[in-house]
Amino acid sequence: MIPEDIENRARNGLATREDALKLLIENPFELFDLADRLRRESVGDDVTYVVNRNIYITNMCKGGCKFCSFNQRDGYILTIPQILERVKAAHEAGATEVCILGGFIPKLDLDFYLDIVKAIKKEYPNISIHGFSPMEISHAAGVCDISTERAFRKLKKAGLGTLTGTSAEILSERVRGMICPNKITTEEWIETIMTAHKADLVTNSTIMYGHIETWEEKIEHLLILRDIQQKTGKFTELVPMPFMPYNNIIGEKMMREGKYGPGGIEDLKLHAIARLLLNKHIPNIQASWVKLGKKLAQVALNCGANDLGGTLMEDQITLASGGKNGEYLPSGEMEWIIGEIGRRPVRRDTYYRECK
Repeated sequence: MIPEDIENRARNGLATREDALKLLIENPFELFDLADRLRRESVGDDVTYVVNRNIYITNMCKGGCKFCSFNQRDGYILTIPQILERVKAAHEAGATEVCILGGFIPKLDLDFYLDIVKAIKKEYPNISIHGFSPMEISHAAGVCDISTERAFRKLKKAGLGTLTGTSAEILSERVRGMICPNKITTEEWIETIMTAHKADLVTNSTIMYGHIETWEEKIEHLLILRDIQQKTGKFTELVPMPFMPYNNIIGEKMMREGKYGPGGIEDLKLHAIARLLLNKHIPNIQASWVKLGKKLAQVALNCGANDLGGTLMEDQITLASGGKNGEYLPSGEMEWIIGEIGRRPVRRDTYYRECK
């Protein structure tokens, strides 16, 4: 049985690290049930999704992350016309959002990102642009010798709607030193994301789990996000991203030891613990169908999650890591997945407003 005091703290947004650790050793289905009840009380029975498209502006990255299967030494950088072709396809498919994804390329400056945003907004003013990582913009600001806050304000003025909360991975220096030593530190990531929020940019938040981190480190990551949200209120959602072990250094080492990333129960526990710790703070927790698969994502919607993610149209990063769930999920199938569990599907925009 879930202790009543833990349930009460979670209900009031006060769950602790110790509460989360205790629940991890309880019957997992009791944890899932608690997370589902908290979800219902917090955001109701609607399940949201967004019609969007991922656009990968480059497949090159100098980050050298040991969990990545995507970056190439000699790859491509899309031109503005090529980007606009992809935005046009998204617009014609009814997308309300394009997600601009790239890599850490030292030669790219802030003007590169500004030109992309301005070109998209000129041709498609009603499309919301969700894109770029805190690390990319922090670097681009340094290249131009301006403050990160000024860089964010310039991007927002140009038409950037929301910044991604990526490059967080696990906010633990022990872990980051092993899987992404060339990336910004935990403190730098916190400072950069809070600077984006100060510049009035809304972001999502992420966690990439199931590799070398401990449960204590996962919990600490979630508590860091909660602390930021208490200060800024600018996170729209948490996107849990299970580690994909194929075609990367960390995954190859794990598989030699007989480990293949997180199992289904760990996936569900992560979504449930996230709801427990983030309740009353970050309202929306995504069950990413492209990472979990459609069936497990449907189960995660009964374990604390309330969003199914986006239609995507492409997801090169997941495919490169061995993902087999496809790159596109039509809105009709999303609504069927949601309806199958007796919940109401709601098509949303980037800001979680219902699209009429």
